[in-house]
Amino acid sequence: MTPVLSIRNLSKTFGGTRALSNVDLDLEPGTIRAVVGQNGCGKSTLIKVLAGYYQPDADASVTVGGQPLHLGHPGAGEQAGIRFVHQDLGLVSTLDTVDNLALGRGYEHTSGGRIHWRAEAQSARTALADLGYQLDVRRPVGQLSISERTAVAVARAVSTHRIATQVLVLDEPTANLPASEAERLFDLVRRVRDTGIAVLFVSHHVDEVFAVSESVTVLRDGRHIHTGPTIGLDEDRLVELMIGKSLAAEPANHRSMARSEVVLVAREVSAPALTSFDLDLRAGEVVGVAGITGSGRESVAMALFGGVSRGGTVAVNGRTIPSQRPDRAMAVGIGLVPAERHANAALDAHTLSQNITVTDPGRSFVRGVLRRRSERSDVCQWLHRLHVTPSDPDAAMATLSGGNQQKVILARWLRMEPKVLLLDEPTQGVDIGAKTELQRLIAEAAVQGTAVLIVSSDSGELARLCSRVLVLRSGVVAEELSGDRIDADTITAATLGSGRRANLT
Repeated sequence: MTPVLSIRNLSKTFGGTRALSNVDLDLEPGTIRAVVGQNGCGKSTLIKVLAGYYQPDADASVTVGGQPLHLGHPGAGEQAGIRFVHQDLGLVSTLDTVDNLALGRGYEHTSGGRIHWRAEAQSARTALADLGYQLDVRRPVGQLSISERTAVAVARAVSTHRIATQVLVLDEPTANLPASEAERLFDLVRRVRDTGIAVLFVSHHVDEVFAVSESVTVLRDGRHIHTGPTIGLDEDRLVELMIGKSLAAEPANHRSMARSEVVLVAREVSAPALTSFDLDLRAGEVVGVAGITGSGRESVAMALFGGVSRGGTVAVNGRTIPSQRPDRAMAVGIGLVPAERHANAALDAHTLSQNITVTDPGRSFVRGVLRRRSERSDVCQWLHRLHVTPSDPDAAMATLSGGNQQKVILARWLRMEPKVLLLDEPTQGVDIGAKTELQRLIAEAAVQGTAVLIVSSDSGELARLCSRVLVLRSGVVAEELSGDRIDADTITAATLGSGRRANLT
């Protein structure tokens, strides 16, 4: 089969750093190719070259449908039939679906300088129905769910208005999706493939590769490492290709905490979607909270920290924390790494030093004077200890990869030596190498005596780290798993309330 997209000898150098080095890639029509690799492997650079944002080094060539692509010219990819859906989707939240579909291409049904809104609305409904979605196309897209907004962005990308789409590039399309909605996106991608469009599915999530793609290309350190069918690969081999070494599975943290003291006590805690949550958390213990979207799982960490209005009681070492008082939670020794890093934790425009010290800015003050050398030394120690790259305390937070940003947020709290550490989706949106490193740091914190609560939609993560897992359904703890019952399949089955669970009790 003749490739619809053919890339040859693609390199891109920034100063003395080579982000891509002699990459070759062929993509056939009507297929789904995953492109995977750790953050910094060159995935984003590849996309930006195809989009015309970057001019590649000399001797690179790209053809689309057999025709040369004018590299280094914004819009050339679009004109050639390459469409892009980026993580931020590029939608205007205050506009409805009809207007968002027209962005960048214009309205389809016009005459005499007038827009025929009824026909535009019907075209929008048809475009979404072709992808398996039925939406109110006159509703502002900001009011839609994230999976529905993703469908709108894909519908706009694959529209055949003016220039037919030949290649659809999806850049980390599940980065902001709850796990329960990812399969719906995969169905959407398969529908696009079945129309004959080639799909380049860029991701760093190993499970997604096997769920949706027929073949996979692995990049590492800017180089093409492997291309081949997903059939015949397993997760361990793919991870090894991505990071360049084998990761031996670490034993799950199934230690008994029967003799350690209870640090945090929660009784009848209620919050949005959370009806009644009870918890006794011991020093050195790692407890997980699992549940599907809407089970109340998303409210647990914020409710315990005081970040949202809640009912019930929460106390640390006998000291009660009032609702909506995160300052009091911090004062008794609770730290929180929230799920929405950019919205609730990261100070993107500030330095790594400022991001780490923000919870305790007075530590380096002596008689009202900031001892900058002392503060810098303290921050540098934490950056090196957590293997943050780059380890420059003056670097802006926004310049770091997602995994390194998450390490900085974790360093912020570990520096405080918390009694309780609340982690909400701690490895969401990070690559496999950073995920493993973060999990190691979490386990180390527990060994040092910190009581850790992990709220996660990743059953494998909970199985690896936790001594107990509380399963939420309909706002209450429906089941508690421990010992031999802590494995990824059992946790997943319990969150769904499936019949298989009964055979595991």
